[in-house]
Amino acid sequence: MNSDPNRPHVVTRVPTEFEAAVIVSALEAAGLKAMAVGGPTAGFRAEAPGEVAVVVPESEAEEAAAVLAEFRSS
Repeated sequence: MNSDPNRPHVVTRVPTEFEAAVIVSALEAAGLKAMAVGGPTAGFRAEAPGEVAVVVPESEAEEAAAVLAEFRSS
């Protein structure tokens, strides 16, 4: 059974919507499709902190990981 190339793949999880937006912008600048998921829960002040996931299509996951690694090293 082949995996769906458009299936969402989580590249990273971050604590804030702002950080996710910066990462999404970097991925999109590299020509990748990316979006942040889970932002509304990240703002809640509860015992368990929320996270925002940055997702890309499965077919772009490897390239997105490389772009993210380069982005974080700069």
